[in-house]
Amino acid sequence: MKIGTKEFDCKHKTYVMGILNVTPDSFSDGGRWNKLDAALKHTEQMIQEGAGIIDVGGESTRPGYEQVTDEEEIARTAPVIEQIKKNFDIPVSIDTYKSSVAKAAIQAGADLVNDIWGLGYDAALAGVIAEAGIPCCLMHNRKDLAKHPYQNFMEDLLADLKKTVAAAKKAGIRNDRIILDPGVGFAKTYENNLEAIRCLEQLQELGYPVLLGASRKSVIGLALDLPVQERLEGTLVTTVLAVLKRCAFVRVHDVKENVRAVRMAEAIIF
Repeated sequence: MKIGTKEFDCKHKTYVMGILNVTPDSFSDGGRWNKLDAALKHTEQMIQEGAGIIDVGGESTRPGYEQVTDEEEIARTAPVIEQIKKNFDIPVSIDTYKSSVAKAAIQAGADLVNDIWGLGYDAALAGVIAEAGIPCCLMHNRKDLAKHPYQNFMEDLLADLKKTVAAAKKAGIRNDRIILDPGVGFAKTYENNLEAIRCLEQLQELGYPVLLGASRKSVIGLALDLPVQERLEGTLVTTVLAVLKRCAFVRVHDVKENVRAVRMAEAIIF
């Protein structure tokens, strides 16, 4: 798959997507990188540590998050994306589910749209992605789990993702432009999250590259009874599992450690 100017061997390698939250309130690093200079320094560090993509987010999606306006999200992300593309040779992803934010980010140079609602929030987003001809990562999510509970979790997750893919294709998004994400931490219980990670190979059967985003999430905190600042080892375990189960991407906060984990796992299994 080509993202920006870079080719990614999604069948044989696992790439690290570095998280750059330019927000004041993200669950683990809110307020650290929301100034332009700090964001660029952190981007440079992640590139040096081996990140293959930088994922820029302007709205926290932690549990209980407060939605910001499109204008505020654009003001947070577009200048950062523009400067990253100006200063570094690396693909940039925009972490948004809003069509106007995605459009502004693409104009600023974004190479990929990472949508936590899998095209289920903003009906216009699919068209924006299709028109730009860029790849997208479509995550599994459900708006109202109380009204729409899972009957069989993995079967339902896969069925939901098939509907997401159908919506993408209907809008004109090319088949080779789609990445899927099981949505660890979103509309799922602790047990659901563990099952999603354990059954990652089932997502591969849909025929698309898979991204795992489990870095520092509550499933790790609950399993190890640890606060967010102490979840690195747990994250590394999920990253190694992602490699073993042939995920193309892992989205993480701690780039250096996860890149090393990926390289060691790949050295063993390939």
